[in-house]
Amino acid sequence: MGRKRATPETAVKPGLYVGTSGWSYGGWDRLFYPDGVKTTEARLAFYARHFDTVEINYTFYHLPKPQTYEKWKAAAPTGFLFAVKASRYITHILRLQRSAEAWARFLSGARTLGRRLGPILFQLPPSFRADHARLSRFLEVIRRGPGSSVQPVFEFRHSTWFTEATYELLRGAGAALCIAHSSRYPCVEEPPTAEAALFVYYRFHGPGELFASRYSDRELRVWARRIRFHQARGAAVYVYFNNDVNGYAVDNARMLRRLIETE
Repeated sequence: MGRKRATPETAVKPGLYVGTSGWSYGGWDRLFYPDGVKTTEARLAFYARHFDTVEINYTFYHLPKPQTYEKWKAAAPTGFLFAVKASRYITHILRLQRSAEAWARFLSGARTLGRRLGPILFQLPPSFRADHARLSRFLEVIRRGPGSSVQPVFEFRHSTWFTEATYELLRGAGAALCIAHSSRYPCVEEPPTAEAALFVYYRFHGPGELFASRYSDRELRVWARRIRFHQARGAAVYVYFNNDVNGYAVDNARMLRRLIETE
């Protein structure tokens, strides 16, 4: 399966992008957001003063109107990148089958972000066992459709996906395997698709209780060393913390960036 060259609008952007998965959490009030910063757009504008990327979780549950994407785009400065989580209708309901229309509809909204659009994450459900024929057909939908130049990332949660057959399909399509760390789901800690995709994508869900545990500085140093390796070879690296409880994601994202840049 060939890979088309990315257009300038959606080309892989070299560099390091560290942020959180989602930004509009009421539990971050006073922990991160000052009093009075309440609306989604106001929180995003404040968030973007501290981070240069965010992963949009909202799009997993809802299909935003183009106007919503425009508001998010306007709230963030030039150079800020949005990673967008694909609709659960594609991954959990259709389970990647007969999904060309749903994918085109989803992408038409996401492309409103223009140059701010980063990778698109497909998170598959834990019950979804490996089906390489189905994955291959879906990758072909992406390649031949309007999303031929996007940066697709796949987060698998069933152990049967973690095989060379899967990695070969992803590499052939220029897609990345999401390195998703948690205490619940399997994780391959070194990205076997990185060279072909030219980018690496990490999600951190928490080392203990899912979404509600903090990574220690010692744990983050291990990941920082791996990330520096991929930076050194010229890959774009995207990192998102999904342990949002008690603002752990904010603290861990800041610390990881500091460790990468100073050690």
